Amino acid sequence: MAEAPTVSYAPTEELDLIRSTARQYLDDQFDSETVREFMMSDDGFDRSAWKELAGMGWLGLLVGEAHGGAGLSPTEMGVLMEEMGRSVMPGPFFASAVLATCLINEVAEDGEAADLLESLASGEIIGTVAAYETPRGWNLDDVATAATGDARVSGKKRYVLDAHMADLILVLADTGGGVGLYAVSPGDRGVTVEQVPALDPTRRIGKVRLDNVSARRIGSGDSTDAIERAIALGSALLANEQVGGCAAAMEMSVDYAKTRYQFGRPIGSYQSIKHRCANMLLKLEHAKSAAYHAVRVTDDEIEFSIAAPLAASVASEAYTWVAGENIQVHGGIGFTWEHDAHLYLKRAKASSLTLGSPQFQRHLLGEALEI
Repeated sequence: MAEAPTVSYAPTEELDLIRSTARQYLDDQFDSETVREFMMSDDGFDRSAWKELAGMGWLGLLVGEAHGGAGLSPTEMGVLMEEMGRSVMPGPFFASAVLATCLINEVAEDGEAADLLESLASGEIIGTVAAYETPRGWNLDDVATAATGDARVSGKKRYVLDAHMADLILVLADTGGGVGLYAVSPGDRGVTVEQVPALDPTRRIGKVRLDNVSARRIGSGDSTDAIERAIALGSALLANEQVGGCAAAMEMSVDYAKTRYQFGRPIGSYQSIKHRCANMLLKLEHAKSAAYHAVRVTDDEIEFSIAAPLAASVASEAYTWVAGENIQVHGGIGFTWEHDAHLYLKRAKASSLTLGSPQFQRHLLGEALEI
């Protein structure tokens, strides 16, 4: 396993500083107008913005200091992800700085992928993960892409986040003795990348075809356990992002309920709207407690195996429900594409399927509890 930051329990002051700094930057640089501009662009993001994130140290938050990163823990990254969720920040941050980085941290041995971690942290390259191949195929037993003993990989991957922008694609492949991790470049012979329409245009997806591609093996033997842990870390951090989006959608509803008048009084004074907003808060607080707990127990293998799928399931369902209720509170205007409520609804639904549906996460939870 590559050198990874140890889990820390940072003082509240440090987390508050990360939160306030991130919120100020994201509010300034990624307001809804800017997000929509990125959505309408060909790539959905640009390299200059990526370099700026690298300069702030965000891309290397989970990379050890020996490899040019900040060496912080999932607790700190969870705070940053939550703030990004509030802004529905577009681009490949989750694919590269979270998923790709977590996979290398968990699977690599004896610093074998130090160059990749350094390049990811510096923003020199953008990474992504090609894991899944079929709808609802979130179990690693479903991986059909095959790798030979000389690290040649063949197969078709779907639902690859931001594949069109990636310089590094980490491919999960069946080795015949488990699942292995292989690094390929989109420019390698035999690699074809195609961007496909996405429900959430702020987080693009693509298809990757691998035709006898000469790849770089990361790790050795059966890497299934390490890969599952990396994906669980990604799920826990995605849950924190979902909490941020959920909070923003709830606040949008509350603000509208205070200022929208009907029959001479704010709609928030009507019982039906009060109940909707109160239930939003309950859903949010439930998701928040589960997500926060998951990133704080990553050093406890047994507890984390329970906390990660629990957080993913609860946060996915809470965000999707709150985002839908937000549209209902806004009434007719909320149903128009021009309204920002749709940014959150589309992100909520897409995120709930990114690393496994709530139903699949509950299946993982049942396995962890040996039910």
